[in-house]
Amino acid sequence: MSKAVLAQFQQVFVEESLEGLDTMESSLLALDDGGDGELVHTIFRAAHSIKGGAATFGFPEMSSFTHEAESLLDEVRSGKRAIDRAIIELLLRAVDCLRGMFARAQAGEPLNDAVADGLRNELAAAMGRGVPAAGAQARRADDHAERWTIRFRPHAGMLAGGNEPLRLLRELAGLGELNVTAALEQLPATLAALEPTECHLGWTIELKGPVKRADIAAVFDWVEDECDLAIEAQQLSAIPAPVAVAAAAAAPVADAGAARAQRDSSAESSSVRVSIDKIDGLINLVGELVITQSMLDTFRGDYDPSRLAVLEHGLAQLARHTRELQESVMGIRMLPIASVFNRFPRMVRDISQKLGKQVKLELVGEQTELDKTVLEKIGDPMVHLVRNAIDHGLETPDRRRAAGKGDTGTLKLEASHRGGNIVVEVSDDGAGLNRDAIVAKAIQRGLITSGEGMSDESVAELIFQPGFSTAAVTTDLSGRGVGMDVVRRNVADLGGSVVIRSTQGKGSVFTITLPLTLAIIDGLTAAVGEERYIVPLVSIVESVQLKAESVRSVAGGGELFRFRGEYLPVIRLHDVFGCEDAVRSIDQGLMVVVEGDGSRVGLFVDGLIGQQQAVVKSLEANYRRVQGVSGATILADGSVALIVDIAGLVRMQGRRKAA
Repeated sequence: MSKAVLAQFQQVFVEESLEGLDTMESSLLALDDGGDGELVHTIFRAAHSIKGGAATFGFPEMSSFTHEAESLLDEVRSGKRAIDRAIIELLLRAVDCLRGMFARAQAGEPLNDAVADGLRNELAAAMGRGVPAAGAQARRADDHAERWTIRFRPHAGMLAGGNEPLRLLRELAGLGELNVTAALEQLPATLAALEPTECHLGWTIELKGPVKRADIAAVFDWVEDECDLAIEAQQLSAIPAPVAVAAAAAAPVADAGAARAQRDSSAESSSVRVSIDKIDGLINLVGELVITQSMLDTFRGDYDPSRLAVLEHGLAQLARHTRELQESVMGIRMLPIASVFNRFPRMVRDISQKLGKQVKLELVGEQTELDKTVLEKIGDPMVHLVRNAIDHGLETPDRRRAAGKGDTGTLKLEASHRGGNIVVEVSDDGAGLNRDAIVAKAIQRGLITSGEGMSDESVAELIFQPGFSTAAVTTDLSGRGVGMDVVRRNVADLGGSVVIRSTQGKGSVFTITLPLTLAIIDGLTAAVGEERYIVPLVSIVESVQLKAESVRSVAGGGELFRFRGEYLPVIRLHDVFGCEDAVRSIDQGLMVVVEGDGSRVGLFVDGLIGQQQAVVKSLEANYRRVQGVSGATILADGSVALIVDIAGLVRMQGRRKAA
């Protein structure tokens, strides 16, 4: 078998095994909630498949590790051992460890590390087989050392989660003497390619001093899902083997958590599983197209007017088959949102335990389908909202009892289709937004002068301001004010919106509205001089004809107009894109009121030509990134029209206002 073919089969094995690990994790969590014993058989089968595949495709370390977990599961399955919380916790850590092994396998790195060796020994000890007294694996899992090497590589989005690498280095400096070397391999080659909101650096840290592994791991507890981390002992103290096992138990599975975060980030698998029914439908449609094309071929060189009705019928068939083919191909990219929802039971369990809260997670509409591209990018905003709901929204049991509620709070994730959009709601029955605290913080930061007369909706919008936080104490979960503005920006980049409904003392609902697909959008074609632009229909509020005196100039060269009781800024598209021969007089053009990035503006255009579906082509991939443009499309006459990025234009307007 050639290397290329083997690599192809290995990739299929990895993808199927990661699905098996998801099954193991969800079943273990269900067991923890009191699920029936049949779940043990499900977990055992998944582990057995992974073990067999690992042995087949040349991963003996993974096969050996999974064998230990499988043996423990077999004792539970046969009734020799009762399932309890300690075993569930051990097996959950084994799942995390296997994820780390798969991540290292895909990166071409050694599969074993100190955490994997220590956890393998724990699984063996749980079976009563004991631990090797002087083996290299036991020594690597030891708890104490005089010198450590720590390799810390933050993921690109770690800063967006409010975590600061400098704070982690300071905490390490409190443990002993540090020698820090920056890893620059991920640094962009040019300044233009540098993304200021992402972390491009990594560090190799030499730590000297009598330090415990658990103390080092504790520094990285809250970022273990947002970095690649390796902790290696360079000089070990003589400690009996049983202590080594306990040390491995105390150390979190940092690499595995990092692998899970990588798998759940936007860099998802490039493959999609498609049901045979969808494939059959495509084959049938292609067959219909071939028949229609053959019929139309008979008209070549034959312009007999008596056959005009047959020609029109053939063209109508061609249009219908093309539309059906488009819908079928788009259907192949549609995947259930369950793949996003399923990552949250474990997260909710872990965070609620750390915060001392009791949380019941409800998932509704897991089979709601949306485009794979949207699916991959909705995960990060939802992580922020779920963390925020547990940390800020839901109260501790004693506070819930004082408020007349049950000890356990409810966090609900619900997805549904509404029109041409998908709506995802993250709701909780917690304390709701604290209006007084939000207003006080906004006044302190100079965002508003007074909260009088502000509606609850307007007050709620304040939490989306960059750097806004009402937390009294900064923690690894909250307090830096970088979460909600990131949520809104990421959702806006997908052409969606976020709104809040909150009742103080009763809870909050965050509603994300997204297009079903990014490949095709509904839009209005706008004329600006000789150019044509597509304005996404989902962003349009209303179009109005204004008189010249309706627009007022303000300091700094800006313009405002009054719309339904509020003053909105004017963005002249001919100025933004440098269009010549465009209409410049307000009373001769049209003002299109659009909403994006939480704000409304007026786009001044020559006029609107009509509505159409636009097939989105990436401008960045074929040319370069252009501010205010999200893509391009080809019109019916063969000309190219740019698709307006409403959120980008709103941000440009905000920067101009600030300047």
